[in-house]
Amino acid sequence: MKKYIKYVVLISIVVFAIIFSCEKKDKNAPKSDTILEGNTSILVDETLLPIVEDQALVFQNQYNAKLELLPKSEREVVLDFSEDKAGIIVLSRQLNKKEIAVFNQKKIKPRTTPFAIDAVTFIKNKKSNDSLIALKDVLDFLKGTKNNIKGLVFDNPNSSTASYLCKLAGIETLPTDGVFSYKTNEEVIKYVSQNDGMIGVVGINWISQPKPNIKQYIEKVNVLSVRGDDNDYVYPSQENIGTRKYPLARVLYIINCQGYEGLGMGFASFIAGEIGQRIILQSGLSPMREPSRNIIIRNQIEKK
Repeated sequence: MKKYIKYVVLISIVVFAIIFSCEKKDKNAPKSDTILEGNTSILVDETLLPIVEDQALVFQNQYNAKLELLPKSEREVVLDFSEDKAGIIVLSRQLNKKEIAVFNQKKIKPRTTPFAIDAVTFIKNKKSNDSLIALKDVLDFLKGTKNNIKGLVFDNPNSSTASYLCKLAGIETLPTDGVFSYKTNEEVIKYVSQNDGMIGVVGINWISQPKPNIKQYIEKVNVLSVRGDDNDYVYPSQENIGTRKYPLARVLYIINCQGYEGLGMGFASFIAGEIGQRIILQSGLSPMREPSRNIIIRNQIEKK
């Protein structure tokens, strides 16, 4: 039975790989990988690193593949991608027209695969006893309006969480007054756990699947429920993220532009497939499609 399942998964990956292939002129260039074997690098938005690490670990354990994950801020990831420092990228958005134009000039057609629904979350020190926040108050604060918010802490001014909220607020960059930034989500969580009144902005995956070195800090923070356009405050639970009831839910994408049948195809197919979607379901994020469920029926024979 196990051999059969593995065979089915392998066939699925090959089929998906054809669908998500990427067109590129230089198809005769030396390659270090195939769909399920070899080595390659993947640029990853640092905010999304935990879920990509989980997927990569399982993928590498099942196949003869080595994936080097390169976590950086969203802006750095996109820049490196456009400069061909890697042929695969994981983002919380699709490429925009300007970014696509760069690849069109290189005769490259990026293939984009949505694979999960994530969420931007607000955290606060438990000493404050706060559990609610209005999105309007956050956006007003970013636009320079003083209110009951003491300060906002981001992982990086070039991160996807920063650009996401800037876009919602209608501003180009984060303001300097009352807004702070560090290098990673880990540092934001640690800072908020040690400073009462500050509000951290992090990806939900850093909370739902904390690394051992930050568990002690997560225990000292509250994840806030957010009020959007409706009057209801919504907690970023898996269900509320999946139904988009939570106002800061966002789709995650893997974008492949290797230009040949390499690990970009295999990994994208794996994440979008049965096993990858189960990993997402277990992580606390919402999968793009509900994994199938196996129901085992056992016949019970009454002994006389």
